[in-house]
Amino acid sequence: MKLSGEAKLLRIFIGESDRWKGRPLYEAIVLEAKARGLAGATVFKGFMGFGAHSRIHTAKILQLSEDLPVMIEIVDSAEKIEAFLPVLDEMVQEGLLTLEKVEVIRYQARKGE
Repeated sequence: MKLSGEAKLLRIFIGESDRWKGRPLYEAIVLEAKARGLAGATVFKGFMGFGAHSRIHTAKILQLSEDLPVMIEIVDSAEKIEAFLPVLDEMVQEGLLTLEKVEVIRYQARKGE
């Protein structure tokens, strides 16, 4: 797959305990992105955060949270990202989605992979 120049960065902010059809939502989103041929996705787990309900979620030892913040980043062409948004609209019941323009400098796999 070739990806260069202007693209879109989609960020999806959800909770670690969010689920979709019996599996973690972050996992379901990444697998769906792969199935739809998007260039790639990365999941980040946060140590602390809050969202629309203003509840603090933290990974402090004495105050372990079962719902830490999770962010998924997906970069691809505007067309592919726009086509993926209706899927996310169904999957993400609670969270935040952001979209911004980015410039892809390099997107390359090692030869033979």
